[in-house]
Amino acid sequence: MGISTISDWTGQIGELVIGATRSEGGTRSRTLKVGGEKDLNGIGNAPLGYPAVVAYEIADDPDLWPAVARHAVGDASSDPAAWARFAEAEIRPDLIRLYCTSTRRRGFSDCAAIRKTVEEVLQATSLPISIEGSNDPAIDSEVYQKIGEAAAGERILLGTAEAGRYRSVAAAAMAYGHSIIAQSPIDINLAKQLNILLREIGIPRDRIAIDPYTGALGYGFEYSYSVMERIRTAALKGDEDLAMPMISSAVDSLTIKEVREAEGEDADRIAVAWELYAMLPAYLAGAAIVSVRHPETVPLIRDACSSLFQVHPGGGE
Repeated sequence: MGISTISDWTGQIGELVIGATRSEGGTRSRTLKVGGEKDLNGIGNAPLGYPAVVAYEIADDPDLWPAVARHAVGDASSDPAAWARFAEAEIRPDLIRLYCTSTRRRGFSDCAAIRKTVEEVLQATSLPISIEGSNDPAIDSEVYQKIGEAAAGERILLGTAEAGRYRSVAAAAMAYGHSIIAQSPIDINLAKQLNILLREIGIPRDRIAIDPYTGALGYGFEYSYSVMERIRTAALKGDEDLAMPMISSAVDSLTIKEVREAEGEDADRIAVAWELYAMLPAYLAGAAIVSVRHPETVPLIRDACSSLFQVHPGGGE
């Protein structure tokens, strides 16, 4: 069987907008548009959508972050606002993705500090922002409310909604005009079900990004790739419940044994390689946003994705 071409598809990936400029009620220097594809990435003619967005991930509690990623930015990692400022000036990603890792501490209760952190990060950078909140259902409601309120008007990408805990993040997104990352555990049917649940409570299609979860290369990535490809081809065949842009993160790539045990100059080289060789295939499988944690991976993954993307006269910006 030959590879399907654009003429075989009946569907199209929806568009999602991240960030709001001053004229749109926010303070970002630009907006990002993702999605819009009518074909598979890197195959055949121009994909008629927008170029890949490269996200750089930071954390508000660096002690709960891979050592190799912290060491690569030095003292900047000690303060999330300084880290975001450094990222915009020196690393130059398209999107900054802030993880509120402080909420993972046992007994966490300082939700006011989360709001302050979000405000400071937004003041420190003019780039569009994605923010990952709590992993604990007991504090989800207050954490997401604080994040959503602090970023009101900025049209952030807010995560993460899961099948068992999506109402708090959805409520914050709807109240303050944000979009949602919908994460499912490497399963096309669960991804579709979560999108349906979100839409049923009022989240429109153009404010959902699918995160099918991405394992590290050699640690489950191959299955992740297969599921991502199935999600994308189902959408292009006309399944509107899966026709949202996908986001993929190399979240596990810097925690695997090969990276943890690397020393000296090899540590950075191996870390960058593991992120790059997970996120480039993720882009080919359909990811519109690829997220990494090592600063040296950012220009490499951007160049790699750009080399596979052709801007159509009526497509990407």
